[in-house]
Amino acid sequence: MSRVLVIESSARQQGSVSRQLTQDFIAKWQAAHPADEITVRDLATEQVPHLDADLLGGWMKPADQQSESEKTALQRSNLLTEELLAADVLVMAAPMYNFAIPSTLKSWLDHVLRAGVTFKYTETGPKGLLTGKRAFVLTARGGIYSGSPLDHQEPYLRQAMGFIGIHDVTFIHAEGLNMGNEFQEKGLASAKAQLAQVA
Repeated sequence: MSRVLVIESSARQQGSVSRQLTQDFIAKWQAAHPADEITVRDLATEQVPHLDADLLGGWMKPADQQSESEKTALQRSNLLTEELLAADVLVMAAPMYNFAIPSTLKSWLDHVLRAGVTFKYTETGPKGLLTGKRAFVLTARGGIYSGSPLDHQEPYLRQAMGFIGIHDVTFIHAEGLNMGNEFQEKGLASAKAQLAQVA
């Protein structure tokens, strides 16, 4: 049995293509791996605060010197990090907002990219500690950005995942969604075909 952690980041609950892709992925994965445990964290309904002084204090101060707000921030970060550590497979749904990922997803990353927990510093540089995991990134894009210098999603997320030791990352892009019906249908069909293969 594997554990799958799904991260939703679309601001929309209705009409979201990235959520549609996620549901399609989950259905296909469950059909192929019925014994697997799937956990969904929705960053739109369970918002994760941006990195702030409370979280830094929770990470850096001894427990007996932490304020209540710092302790709360640390507990939140611990919960999110423990979910990631427990997962064998990570699925991130990432609609493209202004050429990049949603700020909600960036906040989640800020909580789980933690020195000494998900990566460590060594004499030869940082080393990821989450080896052996797989990740799938499901994106929804109004235009066509794959391979373009305007794509700040895939390079950033590949680097972030690699930094913590996850190098097996598959991107599935639904592109051209705002370019008319023909492009939209083609983009969705291509993404769903890829989902069927990887699940």
